[in-house]
Order: sequence, then structure tokens, then C-alpha cells
Amino acid sequence: MKMNKDRLVVMSVQGSVDHPSMAGNAYRVGYDGFGRIPMATGGIVYNYKIKDSCMDIAGDHVEPGVSLKNPVERENNALQAFACIGNQARIISGDAKGRIGYVTGKHGGIDHVMVYFDEETLDLMTCDDKVHIKACGQGLKLLDHEEIHVMNIDPSLLEKLNIKEHEDSIEIGVTTIVPAHLMGSGLGSATTMLGDYDIMTQDKKANETYHINDLRFGDIVAVLDHDNHHGPHYLEGAITIGVVVHSDSFTSGHGPGLTVILSSKTKTIKPFIDKDANIANYLDIQ
Repeated sequence: MKMNKDRLVVMSVQGSVDHPSMAGNAYRVGYDGFGRIPMATGGIVYNYKIKDSCMDIAGDHVEPGVSLKNPVERENNALQAFACIGNQARIISGDAKGRIGYVTGKHGGIDHVMVYFDEETLDLMTCDDKVHIKACGQGLKLLDHEEIHVMNIDPSLLEKLNIKEHEDSIEIGVTTIVPAHLMGSGLGSATTMLGDYDIMTQDKKANETYHINDLRFGDIVAVLDHDNHHGPHYLEGAITIGVVVHSDSFTSGHGPGLTVILSSKTKTIKPFIDKDANIANYLDIQ
């Protein structure tokens, strides 16, 4: 595919491991009416990583690997906007200084960027550590398919995805195809360059029908009839492609989050089922 990658800006952004936090009233009331105090967002998650199941976890909105935030709001906005899935991340402090990982997603609301590091590196890290990211990807275009809006993905990763190019369209491998009516939290956002939006999982039959129970962190997923050029909304015939970035949730209207990487107002993106469509298979992730 022809891209404008030679015109993209590569820029430094930086964040620190964001310690998990909890409101004074720690209970989260689920769609079932029960209050829970679940492990949730932030910190360093040791036992869930890219390619692990994001479903049936005893937690809520769990973010695999390392969750980053910049304590200065304006700088965190830039970290959120500019960091892209597949960007290289380097630890610049602490016992793990110099170790390399990859950006794996962005989570709106909590405003985190998630990064993969191997298990040995995670064991060396603390919540005081800082991570530097070579941000690149925003502004990326497919020169022969300019109606397809690209965002939140490093060009080197996009080139590795299971994509088949045709004169008037592209085909892309996805693990499942989700109907528009199952998308929930995040709808109404002005942009999905700053986070994600969720697949609702409160309907057990839908979870089985659309293979949502089989979703893993890092899976590439298609959403039918959704346009994400300027925030997520319903548009018949449109299609959006996203990456699963956080786990399921007990909260009404929530579920696994998708960070959007491609969107078209027309049927110029054609998804096909590929059970290996996970970013772990395209990055150096074990």
C-alpha cells in the first residue's frame, strides 16, 4: 500500500506509570445491581498481557501491561493524542532503564496509554518509572484509498497487518465482526484519537453470536455501520476497525474497549475472519 509515511512527524512524548486510584466510595455498581470493589485501571498488570483473553476476568476495565499518564493535563492530552499502537516505548528510569516495549492501546476516560513490556521487565518496574515514546502515526494516509481514515497506528505495524489491497478497496483480517447496536460507552466523543469506545457485553446471547466471549487483548475487530472520522457514530454502510485495549466490565453500557485504527464512510474496507488477527502476531510480543 502506498502511504505518506515519509511525511509523518516522529515526536517524543512521555508518561509515568499511573498508580491505580480509587474514589472514596470504592464500590462500582454493575448492570446487575451489585456493588463491587474490583481491581481496575492503572499501574502494572503482571498476569494479563496482549493475546490473553479480555473476558471473564475478576476485574473491571483491566489494562494489560503498563498504564501510563503524564501528570500535566496538557502534556497528557498530547501523550494520548500522539502515541499510536505499535510505537516504540523505552523506559528511562529505574532498574528497567533502557528496556524496550510497544504501545498497545489508549483508554479514554481514565486517559491512559498502555504499553507492553516482557515479564522480566515488568518485574523490574515500579510505579515511579517513566517511559519515553517515539510517537508516530497520526496523519497517516493510504494514498490510493484516501476515503479511508487512518489513526492511532504506527505505519510499520499497519504494513504488517493481514491486508489485501484492491483497486477500490482493502480487505483486512479481523477476529470478529460486531454490529453497530453493540457499541456503547464512548459514543458521542468528538474524536477517537484520544482513547477508545466499548463493545457492550450485557447480552449473553449476543456475546455468543458475535464471538465476543472469545476476544483477546490486541485482537483486531470490525464494527459495522460506524464512522469514526470525527468521533464514533452510526452511519449505514460505514465500517470501523479497532484493536481491543482493555478488558470487559461489569458497568452498564461498557465492555472491551476498541482503539480505532481505520474507518470508512463507505464499504471500501472489507473485513474477513482471521483468528490470528492480533497485534501480538505482528509485533515482537511473546
